[in-house]
Amino acid sequence: MSAATHKAILEKANAAIEKGDYEGFLAHCTEDTEWTFVGDRTLSGKQAVREWMATAYTEPPKFEVHHLIAEGDIVTALGEITLKDETGKETRHAYCDVWRFREGKMAGLHAFVIEGALQGGGAAQAR
Repeated sequence: MSAATHKAILEKANAAIEKGDYEGFLAHCTEDTEWTFVGDRTLSGKQAVREWMATAYTEPPKFEVHHLIAEGDIVTALGEITLKDETGKETRHAYCDVWRFREGKMAGLHAFVIEGALQGGGAAQAR
C-alpha cells in the first residue's frame, strides 16, 4: 500500500476516535498491535489498547493534526490532543505519533506525549 493510503487510514481511524467509535478505530489495528508511550508504558495487542482507551478516553478526545508525514509503511503525526479527565477538566497535550503499518493496518505506535501546547511556529516568533 502507498504512503498516501496509510495517511488516509490514520485520518479515518482518528475520525472514529473523535466520534467515540473506539471499535471503529480498533478495526484499523492489527490484532498484535503494539503501542509504546515513550517513558511510560507499552500496550501489547488490540485488547490491551481497548482496555487502555476505556480509561484514558472518558470522553472522545479532540485532535489538531498540524503535520502528517508518510513514507513507506510509516506515518508520523505531529499535533495536539485535548483530553477530559473523570471530573470533566480538559488538558491539552502536544504529541508526535509514529505509526507503523502492516498490510493496511496499524501494527505499531511510538507515541511521544507531553502535557501542554505544541511549541514553535507562531509561538517561537513571539519570543
